[in-house]
Amino acid sequence: MSLLQAQFSADLPCELQSWRQMAEYSPEMRQFACILHLYHAKAYDYLRKIFPLPHPYSLTNWLSNNEAAAGFSNNIFLHLQAKVERGEQAYCYCALMVQDVSLQKQQEWDPQMQRLTGFVDLGAGVLDADEAPLASEAIILMAVGISSPWTAPLGYFFVNSTTGHLLAQLLHQAISKLNNIGITVLAVTSGATARGAETARALGIRIDPERIQCTFQHPPGSAHRITYFFDVCHALQLIRNALQCFQKIEWLSDSVRWQHVVELVALREQRVLQPCSPKSGGPGSKESYHLKVNLATPLFSEGVADALEHLQKLGLASFQNCSGTVKFVRLMSRLCDVFHGRGSYRRGLKGPFLAGNYTKISHLFNEAKNFFVTLTDSMGRYIIKSKRKLGFLSFLLNAESLKWLYTNYMCPEGVPPSLHLLTYAFSLDPLELFLRALQQTCSSSGSPTCAAFQAAYHKLLASCNLAPSSPHSSDSGIMSSVDIFQSRRRDLTLGRIRAQYNPARGRTVTGQYPCCAGFLLYGSALGNALTDLSLHAQCVTCTAGFVAEQLASDLQCETCLASLFESDESKLRCREMLTAERALQTVTGSSNLVCNSHSTDPSLLLATSQALHAPEAF
Repeated sequence: MSLLQAQFSADLPCELQSWRQMAEYSPEMRQFACILHLYHAKAYDYLRKIFPLPHPYSLTNWLSNNEAAAGFSNNIFLHLQAKVERGEQAYCYCALMVQDVSLQKQQEWDPQMQRLTGFVDLGAGVLDADEAPLASEAIILMAVGISSPWTAPLGYFFVNSTTGHLLAQLLHQAISKLNNIGITVLAVTSGATARGAETARALGIRIDPERIQCTFQHPPGSAHRITYFFDVCHALQLIRNALQCFQKIEWLSDSVRWQHVVELVALREQRVLQPCSPKSGGPGSKESYHLKVNLATPLFSEGVADALEHLQKLGLASFQNCSGTVKFVRLMSRLCDVFHGRGSYRRGLKGPFLAGNYTKISHLFNEAKNFFVTLTDSMGRYIIKSKRKLGFLSFLLNAESLKWLYTNYMCPEGVPPSLHLLTYAFSLDPLELFLRALQQTCSSSGSPTCAAFQAAYHKLLASCNLAPSSPHSSDSGIMSSVDIFQSRRRDLTLGRIRAQYNPARGRTVTGQYPCCAGFLLYGSALGNALTDLSLHAQCVTCTAGFVAEQLASDLQCETCLASLFESDESKLRCREMLTAERALQTVTGSSNLVCNSHSTDPSLLLATSQALHAPEAF
């Protein structure tokens, strides 16, 4: 109590009777109540027994501002409330995500407000005292649509130290404020970090492989439950680190070896010998092909799994007994597809989470659980109980949360059959997209100051319309969500792994079979078109020749065949062109070509024919 009196000696009454006689709380007392509750909820509950402090969930009004100041943005909540009241079903359910951003600890003078800035501000006002600490982090909260790709930045808070308990309290306040305007929060997402795990535990989440508790109650003691997710990109990085740390992970009769990945990235551009076919040479002749490795390929992808399989078929000693690594990479790739569903136009595991594909996804989750709980290191110790367990536990928790959402929000009667979940809303990608836009607005490569952050946030908030956006859309140079997905996973590519080891080049690789799957392609110009963007001009030429050859093999019309290889533009006539649709059908296997004199642009085949006559076409 003496500390409180020293900090708020002129504002906080010392006697209980004085508290009860006050008509309203002063700004200083509001600030005291908010800070005490967010940092020490138990102390706040204790003082409520002595002083007439408000209920914790009524503090959301004190943590809100009409302008783009620290705290919850009232304007955003008013816009969301208007959409709910108009009956827009896409805004009735959402996911909530939280992330912290580093700031420069620097105080600045605000000429408009006539005060110093850069101090801790939780929305109830900037601390005004000599002992007030400078803010070192900004906590940002965002709501994201789970069936429609809309995003809403709910607010930010300047703090000098972020704890899991503080994040949990802010999440509770945001959930209460969203519930008050008619929006139901179904999930919360944080980073797969120590702070994220601390936040999960503070909310009541249990991350134990033998007994996972994937939901928490809000308000505490109520029947309403909310699921918890860890960011998939963070979890993948942890799993990559675990594999690199252990080097070898045992799984039943197979083993996952990091060395297989190292050997794969070493194949920057190698040669392999293959016996030529009877058409191209004698039975004993040899032909040389290039092994091209695209270093932009994600580590956990089907392309890497296919490449390892084909390298094993080549008979290379370095890739023998890599079946366990292939299974592991392919399993992780399929899990990533599930947790990154972006739109209803996609199919399979990459599509939205629907009632129709639940059985297939559930089987995948069961397979992953059986796989993760049996992984051991070279000493026989379970990985799921080691210091490198958080990445695996994150996927197990996410799987349980997704299954819980299906059971409770997609199976019950009365749920619209069109309801589906865009699982990318359970990652931090939408919030990372907003943070990248914020950084570009700040025009700073490093951490911004509080004043720069606030000015950039105000500018972005003014242009926020809460309308659903396409994952591929990009305005004013801002990255799209697909770009963010690729950018956040740069640390998980083969190129980043190769940069760690810097293997020697020029090693000779021999084998009996050509490698032609994934990003391991023939050493031809057409192969380079898919692997090396620096050879763009040559790639376009060779690709045009390849397409033209495929067309010519199925063409029945002599006029069309002649026009296809005609290089003189003056001789081309519209009625001699093929429709693009029929041309595509030919390349994909259809042989019923017909002529059409109305719908094809002559420049399409002109470009093809000109490319064919270039010296490097074949």
